[in-house]
Amino acid sequence: MTTTNSIGIGIIGTGFARTTQIPGFQACEGARVVAIASGHRWNAERVAREFNIEHVAEDWRELVSRDDINLVSIVTPPATHLEMTLAALDAGKTVLCEKPMAMNAVEADAMRRRARELGALALIDHELRFLPGRLKAREMLLNGEIGQVRHAKLLYRADARATRERKWDWWSDERRGGGALGAIGSHAVDSFRWLLGAEIADVFCSLVTHVRERADEETGGMRPVTTDDEANLILSFQDSDLTAGATATISLSVVEAGRPEHLLELFGSKGALRIEESGELWHARVGAGEWQRVETKSGPLAPGMRDTGWSRGFTVFSRAIVEALREGRNTVEGAATFEDGYRTQLVLDAARRSHEESRRKAVGRKQ
Repeated sequence: MTTTNSIGIGIIGTGFARTTQIPGFQACEGARVVAIASGHRWNAERVAREFNIEHVAEDWRELVSRDDINLVSIVTPPATHLEMTLAALDAGKTVLCEKPMAMNAVEADAMRRRARELGALALIDHELRFLPGRLKAREMLLNGEIGQVRHAKLLYRADARATRERKWDWWSDERRGGGALGAIGSHAVDSFRWLLGAEIADVFCSLVTHVRERADEETGGMRPVTTDDEANLILSFQDSDLTAGATATISLSVVEAGRPEHLLELFGSKGALRIEESGELWHARVGAGEWQRVETKSGPLAPGMRDTGWSRGFTVFSRAIVEALREGRNTVEGAATFEDGYRTQLVLDAARRSHEESRRKAVGRKQ
């Protein structure tokens, strides 16, 4: 491709795509959202009208086959990712896939192998990597500013699913890949792997379902919730340039009232780093007894987005993807690849086995 080409984008899904991905891509120079598809056509038609998207596909297969689409963004439940991704790759498209990458590591392995065979640009939507505060934290880690990392913590707290009045949806269904471990835990695992350059060796995990039934949106009848709304993990890292005997804890809940929190903390031999939801960065030195703010920019925000870390991260990420495609590159510096998605999926699979067996489990090794 030359730099004069316009990049055509097809979107499958109307949830996160509507609030974040479509505004992000529409703000990118040299790109346009050509078509949208959804499991419910009326959803796709509504979003198409809202964003002036010209084509509404009858189903996702029609979208994937369009000649005027270069990039297919898959923003659907995890149970659909494997089939959609393989079809898009075989059609010669670049793929951006939502996290978690798949239902399990077997599916993720098939996806990464196909992308590798075709030499395709295939990415996972871990947009938080592109927040300026997280990039600065990684730079400080690599420069040794907190020394050897000993421990890491991630806390995610929200009450989005605390009320029993919230309707049953795919998030409530383990067969479709719902639950906090996959949706939020995948971000947590990717953040640790990316920041520390270390693989996770083993995990102990406890999953809980507090709201066990919800009303079906169509029938009004009660349906069982088969996914977790709270997840707690204890991790051990393999040794790396930044870690030696390092451990981590992850606490996730979508049923906790109060101020929402999303905090990532890293504790080393010389000090610590703390990253807040929108990328605000804090630094503490051993013995200082207090945190000091590290000045960083908040990053751009595409028009029409809510001001969140996810939105600001995707604003930067979407620009990087479009720029790579316009320049004919099959890499985006700093982005999570299908290889990263597979490695993260190995950890999530081990976490589920740990919960089922009530014991620590080793993380499967890369093949």
